Amino acid sequence: MTAIRDWPLPAAIVLGVLATGESLSRAGEAGTAAVVIGLAATVPLAFATRHAAGAALVIAPATALTSLCFRGFPAVTGLLALAAVCSVLARTHVGQLRAGRAEQHAMQDSLRELTVRGARSRIAWELHDVVAHRISLISARAESARLSTPEQATAGLHVIGETARTALMELRRVQELLRPDAGHEPIRPYTGLGQMLELVDGARETSGADARLIVHGTVTGLDPGVELAACRIVEESLAGTDGCPVAVELDYTGDDLRVRISDAGPLSPDGPELLGMRERAATVGGELRTTPAPGTGLAVEARLPVA
Repeated sequence: MTAIRDWPLPAAIVLGVLATGESLSRAGEAGTAAVVIGLAATVPLAFATRHAAGAALVIAPATALTSLCFRGFPAVTGLLALAAVCSVLARTHVGQLRAGRAEQHAMQDSLRELTVRGARSRIAWELHDVVAHRISLISARAESARLSTPEQATAGLHVIGETARTALMELRRVQELLRPDAGHEPIRPYTGLGQMLELVDGARETSGADARLIVHGTVTGLDPGVELAACRIVEESLAGTDGCPVAVELDYTGDDLRVRISDAGPLSPDGPELLGMRERAATVGGELRTTPAPGTGLAVEARLPVA
């Protein structure tokens, strides 16, 4: 049976010859009709490789008709051909099932890889947001302390210590997100209007910038992802102010939260800072654009959907 299935053309020729002999020996007076029917029950096996279903549709009724010609048991050659074509159909179906499973596994592997890449990208941006902003503040404060009076330097060192401790707390928060089974108490996400005030106050204390927070509309609770995106956009923008006057405006319109930073410093249009802010806005379905600010800086405007 395996030989008939694997070499359908030679098998069809051999079975056709045997069917002719069987028909002439068993059919008697109906020999001519039996030969035609016997060939119909065997020769289509030659096309079983590419057209197994069509071959089965011809072989099955032809084999059944041979029982009429032989007045009883159908042609043995027809039964062999029918079994062979059914075997081809079964093997084809099994092959399709295996190919489908392999394709499904490949898609799952691709999705898993994309998920891992996305998670790594989010972790990288989160670490950048946490570390880069605080380090830039520490660097600016340390530089100003070097040129200050002893009393101002002491105050600057105090701010540096507070900023470093805040950075460590933020790093612990990222660690908590990466290790939910670490057993630590959950750390409150760095989001919300209260944290926005801390960002503005921190920029004022660290860089000496005239930083202000202006709120329009009715303050409402937002999705944590939207609040986090807003805070990170403001945080990244304030990192480049370099002591320039800056106003952070939050406009609660009902449908959107509009965030505007009047001067985020000389950001590069293709730099990682703006790229990170745009990705932050895009992850919550928002958008971010920049416009020239007085001087050499850029104003940053973000629209973040509330729902």
